[in-house]
Amino acid sequence: MSVVQAIVLGIVQGLSEFLPISSSAHLILVPWLFGWQDPGLAFDVALHWGTLVAVLAVFWRDWIRLIRAGASSILERRIGEDQDRRLFWALFLSSIPAAIVGKLLNEWAEETLREPLLIAATLSVMGIVLWLADRYGAKTRQEGDMRMPEALGIGVAQAFALVPGVSRSGSTISVGLAFGFTREAIARFSFLMSTPIIFGAGVLKFPKMLREMHAGTSHVGPAELLAGLLASAVVGVIVIRWLLNWLRTRTYSVFVAYRLLVAVLIVALWLSGKR
Repeated sequence: MSVVQAIVLGIVQGLSEFLPISSSAHLILVPWLFGWQDPGLAFDVALHWGTLVAVLAVFWRDWIRLIRAGASSILERRIGEDQDRRLFWALFLSSIPAAIVGKLLNEWAEETLREPLLIAATLSVMGIVLWLADRYGAKTRQEGDMRMPEALGIGVAQAFALVPGVSRSGSTISVGLAFGFTREAIARFSFLMSTPIIFGAGVLKFPKMLREMHAGTSHVGPAELLAGLLASAVVGVIVIRWLLNWLRTRTYSVFVAYRLLVAVLIVALWLSGKR
C-alpha cells in the first residue's frame, strides 16, 4: 500500500464513520473498486484510532463533564434528575450490546460478511429505514431526555452495524429519530456513544495488530499507518462539525439518496462482470 492509498482510505474512514453511510462498507468497496490489496488489521486499527481522535477533539469538554457527573452519581449512589448523570449512564448502557456482539462475532463478520451484493442490500434497506424514521419521527426531544430503555434500544441498533452497509451512525440515528429525538440531538448522542465503542474496538484489535506487525505479515509501514490515522482524524473532525451544522436546517434525505445510488452502482458493476 502506498501513502496515497493510505490517505484515500483515511479520508473514506473519516467521512463514512460519522455520516450515516457505513464506514465498514466503504472500506470494503473502495479496495474492491480499485483492485487494491487488503491493507490488513494494523491499518484498520490506525483508521479507528484516527476517528477516535476526531470524536474526542470535538467532544472532549462534553466527556469531561459527563465523566464528572457519572463519578458523582456513583459516589452519591443516585442519578436523580441531573441530565448529565442520566446521559452518562445512557451512554454507558448503550455501549453494552455492541461490546458483547463485537467481542463474540467481530472476527466471523470480518471473514464472512464482505460480499458486495450483501453490502448493496444492507445499504438500500437501511437507507429506506433512515428515510422513514426521518420522515415520520416527531423530532421534539433533546439528548438529555434519553430514557434508559431507549438507550438500550439504540445500543442494540448499534450492534447491528457489525454487518457492513448497516452503518453504526445510520442505525443509531434511525432508532433515535423513531423515538422522537431531533436530528441534531440524536446525531450528537450517536457521536458520543461511538467514543467507547471505537476505543474498545481499537483495544481489542491492538494485540493482534502487534502480532501481525511482528510477524511481518502487515502490508503497511509506519508512514502509511500515520498517514491513514491523520487523514481519518482531520476529516472526521470536519465531518462531525459540518453534519451537526447541516442538521439544524436540513434532513437526512441526501444520505438516503446516496446509499441507494451506491447500492445500484454495486449491483450494476457486479452484473457487468467488471468487478
